[in-house]
Amino acid sequence: MIVRGRVQGVGFRAATAYEARRLAVHGWVRNRMEGDVEILCTGDLAAVDALLAWLGEGPRGARVTGLDVDDAPTGVGLENLDGFTIR
Repeated sequence: MIVRGRVQGVGFRAATAYEARRLAVHGWVRNRMEGDVEILCTGDLAAVDALLAWLGEGPRGARVTGLDVDDAPTGVGLENLDGFTIR
């Protein structure tokens, strides 16, 4: 997933990690050079959907203007993710 808007410098990565852990979603979040935030995650479909809904709003102080979602094919390392980290 790529989250666009005012999403850097507002605690977006920490809030995303907290929400993902709360939902038992595994993966990582990182800032991108372009000013966006990138997330790779896996977990129960309902939990991932809940995280997606949350990402559409983000934490207080963020202004999300776009959310791009691509389904990763099986075998790209998703099965080896444990926990949720900030990169």
